[in-house]
Amino acid sequence: MSIQHQISVPFTMGTSSDYNAHVAYHTHFHYEVYYFHSGKVNYLINDRIYVLEPGDLLLMHGMTLHRAHVDPEVKYHRSTLHFDPFYFKQFIQPPFAADLLEPFRKLQNVRLQLRGSEKTEVEAVMNRLELHYARKDSFSTQRFQAQLLDFMILINQLCQKPMKEKSTFPSSKQLHVQTIISYLDSHYQEEITLESIQTELHLSKFYLAKTFKEVTGSTIFQFLMQRRIYQAKIELIDGDQSITDVGYEVGFKHPSHFSRAFKLHTDLTPEQYRKQNQLHTVPAD
Repeated sequence: MSIQHQISVPFTMGTSSDYNAHVAYHTHFHYEVYYFHSGKVNYLINDRIYVLEPGDLLLMHGMTLHRAHVDPEVKYHRSTLHFDPFYFKQFIQPPFAADLLEPFRKLQNVRLQLRGSEKTEVEAVMNRLELHYARKDSFSTQRFQAQLLDFMILINQLCQKPMKEKSTFPSSKQLHVQTIISYLDSHYQEEITLESIQTELHLSKFYLAKTFKEVTGSTIFQFLMQRRIYQAKIELIDGDQSITDVGYEVGFKHPSHFSRAFKLHTDLTPEQYRKQNQLHTVPAD
């Protein structure tokens, strides 16, 4: 049995017992929470291999190459949650709380081995998330987002010890890539070239391009395009700007280029995407 519901762009959640031998190493822009229920799995994240046990919770920032290598002879059951970190920061993260996404950024990828009461609590929370996610009404969407906030607080609590132990990045390459990502996140609306990144970070553009691809599996400009498209999705759902203004806002110089790029990444035009996702919004009084 496989469950894979789509609620709106910022979130994807599902549970599955399906085995897919063809899942390759991949990256994605969303942050991911992966919970392992049962089976026989080696989970590969970049150059690390985790032999999973029931109760293992993986936190992944997405831009590191990863895949599950599953033994097809053993029943496989896992639950996953993907969410857009920028959407979370803008619309769910309370202004009075500490940065709840710090574990994903600081640890980048980590396995939490949950047992006893911690395992029971996380499974209960994920069951509630899935229950609200499966329902398409506006109240369930709000309850899903409220439960997600509580889940992120719980994850921060569980990560206190790993974060204290993780005082530095594992390598200068990963540190440089994180610096590039931070720069792109702050300047994605602007015209960006390898030369401008080189000037800002005081590193060779050839080194930056090679290292980014090596660590993430994506080029700098593929990442930049993903960042712009994801921001456009948020603006199309939650803003009232025209399609043209959304394109300019996220860094596209020409409306036609914005429309082509958006459809290439989503299979929908910006107009179709906005209309489709307006179905999930609460009507105005």
